[in-house]
Amino acid sequence: MRLEIRGVEKLSWRERQVVALKESGHSTEAIAQRLGISEGTIATLYNRARKKGYEVVLIIDGDPLGIGGDVDLDQDLE
Repeated sequence: MRLEIRGVEKLSWRERQVVALKESGHSTEAIAQRLGISEGTIATLYNRARKKGYEVVLIIDGDPLGIGGDVDLDQDLE
């Protein structure tokens, strides 16, 4: 399983760092400590990135939900 951020080209380097960590579930406090900047700056960068627009997509490799294989999807619609 991996996280993909679409629209990342619109974001600054620092915004990318904050978004990647925030969307991976890290707290504002943990991100601030890791990047060596204040929690207020983290909030500003995150809000600025959200205004610029990006999309987070979760990519699940394989078939962990058990819905793949040789299933005929058209058959379910009949």
